Amino acid sequence: MQQVFHEIKVKTNGQGFYDFTSKTLDWLNKQDINNGILNINILHTSASLVIQENADPDVLHDLKNFFDKLVPMDNKLYKHTTEGKDDMPAHIKSAITNNQLTLTLKNKKLLLGTWQGLYLFEHRLEKHTRVLSHHLIGD
Repeated sequence: MQQVFHEIKVKTNGQGFYDFTSKTLDWLNKQDINNGILNINILHTSASLVIQENADPDVLHDLKNFFDKLVPMDNKLYKHTTEGKDDMPAHIKSAITNNQLTLTLKNKKLLLGTWQGLYLFEHRLEKHTRVLSHHLIGD
């Protein structure tokens, strides 16, 4: 049994989905582990992680619009408004999505469906550099 840790940085340009699947797969291909569990954790509270369709970009567009309607940027609705109109909505969106993903590695392949990709879901309006911690355990 082995454990390996790695960090991936993703630069964002505001709200939206950022595919980091290839960065994760590139790193996994360099590891000596064939079978195991990969845990990916985002080290931020105003962005999140999702597994989502990677074929039709309209899906990501519609998801972003849905979350913007679900959690509006209206400071009259929130007490915590310190960092601007996107601050509290970003925290809420992060709370109702995922801050970590756990995936299976089988025979050196990450088990994802045909149309699934790994995405950082940025909830803030400004540019950020987000850190994703990868923890792989297996043999």
